[in-house]
This record gives sequence, C-alpha cells and structure tokens, in this order.
Amino acid sequence: MSFSDHFPVWDKLSGAQQKILSEHVIARTFPKGTVIHEGGLGCTGLLVVGSGQLRAFILSEDGREISLYRLLDRDICLFSASCMLRSIRFDVSIEAERDSRVWIVPAEIYRRMMEESAPLANFTNELMANRFSEVMWLMEQILWHSMDRRLAAYLLEQSALEGGGVLTLTHEQIARDLGTAREVVTRMLRYFKNEGLVQLSRGCVLLTDADRLSAIAQ
Repeated sequence: MSFSDHFPVWDKLSGAQQKILSEHVIARTFPKGTVIHEGGLGCTGLLVVGSGQLRAFILSEDGREISLYRLLDRDICLFSASCMLRSIRFDVSIEAERDSRVWIVPAEIYRRMMEESAPLANFTNELMANRFSEVMWLMEQILWHSMDRRLAAYLLEQSALEGGGVLTLTHEQIARDLGTAREVVTRMLRYFKNEGLVQLSRGCVLLTDADRLSAIAQ
C-alpha cells in the first residue's frame, strides 16, 4: 500500500512534484477514537485515507456534535488543511471511527504544489465543491426532512458501511450523527420496532425489514 496508489492525480504531477510529495508526506496510524484534527485548533494538513474509517463533524457551542460525512479507503479530507485556502474557514473535527492508516501532506507543501500544478488545483477545487455539496445536502436533511425519513436513511447507510444488518450503535451515537436529541432517536427507534422494521438490544440495532426502511427513506 503506497501513497502514490491512493493519490488520484499522482500521474498528472511532474517527477519533481512527485519527489517533493514523497519526501514530505507522513504516514500515521490512529487507533479508533483518536481525534486527528480538532476544529480550528491548528492546521493538520491534507489527510489521505489508506485504510480504516474517519468521521468529520462539527461541534456546537453547547457541546453537541453533528456528523458531516465519513472518509473511507482512498478518500481525501481537505477541511483539515483549510488554512491553506485563505478564503475558507471551516472548523471541522476529524475522528478515527476505526483503527486507521492515514497519510498527511503538510498544508504548506500542498498549497505550494497547487500553485505550480493546474491538474492538482483543479482536482482540489472539485474535491472542495463535492464536500460542500455533501454538507449542504446534510443541512437540507436537518432543515426539511422528517426524522423517520432521516433515521431510516441513516440506518440503511450504516448497514451498507458495515456490510450487514446488525449495527453496533447506541442511541447516543445515532443522535450525534443526526444532530438531534437522544430521546428523539429512542422514540423513533421504538416506533420502528413496533412496526417490525428493527429489533433493539443494548448497543445494537438489527434491521429486520430493509425494504420498508428504504421506502420510508425515499
């Protein structure tokens, strides 16, 4: 597993640019639960996921978390290096949801290379636009869509990530990801249980009718 295989525009960089990246990129391993980047406290750099799973989230003034998106193998996080984009200030925190291997490109190195490489600059702009689209989609879900629809979609998404219908999730975790109160999640899960859509046990949600959940989500 090499950095060059995980960096989408590697082949479009010059030999000198590839050499600079290779010399400065840092390989790190983060255990599950590690906060890799904390809001506006510093500039960690560009994160490239080699393996594992990261979660990007924002923290409200009263300490509530809202998950924005997840990063899987070969995904790239720019918000952890937003200091290199002078017009953008977005205080996102990044946490390892699973044991993860990550490459970190120092922000100053990446910014300098963007100024020299049109393909890299275009890729960065496209990546940033895609991330903002994901965030705006999430805001739309929170503002306009009912909780049953959001929860059904969330459970199906987690099932796809886990590769099965048994989800090791607490009500607190779900509430955090959906940006709502735990009590709201508990009431809705109990409703889903009564409808035969899920089974509940401590720290676990079992999907029993994915088709009906999909119909609710849509």
